[in-house]
Amino acid sequence: MKEFTLNYLRCIKCNSKLELDAFKKHKEIEEGFLYCTNCECIYPIIERIPIIWDDFSSYISNRRALGGKLVNLVSPKMKSFLKKSLTKKIQNIEDRSLLEQRWTNIYQNSKRSKFYSIIKKRIKDIEFSKISLEYGCSIGTMSRFLAESSKNVFGVDRSFSAIQIAQKNSKDNLDYVVADSLSPLFGGAKFDLILALNLLELVEPTEFLEQIQNQISKGFLVITDPYDYDRGKNSVRKPLDEATLRKKLQNYGFQMIHGTDKPSNLTWNLTLNPRTILQYKVDLVMAKK
Repeated sequence: MKEFTLNYLRCIKCNSKLELDAFKKHKEIEEGFLYCTNCECIYPIIERIPIIWDDFSSYISNRRALGGKLVNLVSPKMKSFLKKSLTKKIQNIEDRSLLEQRWTNIYQNSKRSKFYSIIKKRIKDIEFSKISLEYGCSIGTMSRFLAESSKNVFGVDRSFSAIQIAQKNSKDNLDYVVADSLSPLFGGAKFDLILALNLLELVEPTEFLEQIQNQISKGFLVITDPYDYDRGKNSVRKPLDEATLRKKLQNYGFQMIHGTDKPSNLTWNLTLNPRTILQYKVDLVMAKK
């Protein structure tokens, strides 16, 4: 974790400023704890990655294979914390480790998709940003691009496996956090640019829009999505279509820019394996407040 990140992160339960207990540090904080003196919440930093989750035991218990690997990589103090978290009884445990690793590999194999080149070209039309944020950053393909024109950039994703890859190619002004995109981990911080690519079907979209509109007082928002909401038991409760998304943003005071007031169909290819490519038609929305 970068030193500057501590200035922005907040306790997601009580919004208090977090304190740092770093017990492994080189150029950045490699291992330690972020803790809240107000509500006593503890958030671990493992392999330079802060995990800001409301219940870490729940997070790691749903990724037991990942937890087993991390136990062998950390210091005795962190190992004790991980083991204690893994031994707690969590109902309806579903190990997401292999699934998240699989999608990490898919995004690695698809990072040269023309889709990203198109988005990069469109973002270049946006003026310099002091602080930018990407939700659902995965392996950091776009976060690294934002770091070229922003003073500070944060990438947020719930997949530890994806953030591990992103961290390998990080920059001095770029940091990543494992967290739920609906968590208030930045408190009342305001951003000049927020990017969310193909994320709306993975979070409650109405709640997400409500959150990010409060994080931009004067700045830009870039959203893309194929509106692929059919996720079985994991489907969102209130999906949005192209028109409703734009209407909600306008109600929040955003103005559509760069010709994105009308729905679009950008091609986004995901290489699932050497024989299978998944093709989406993605809508692009660029807005300014």
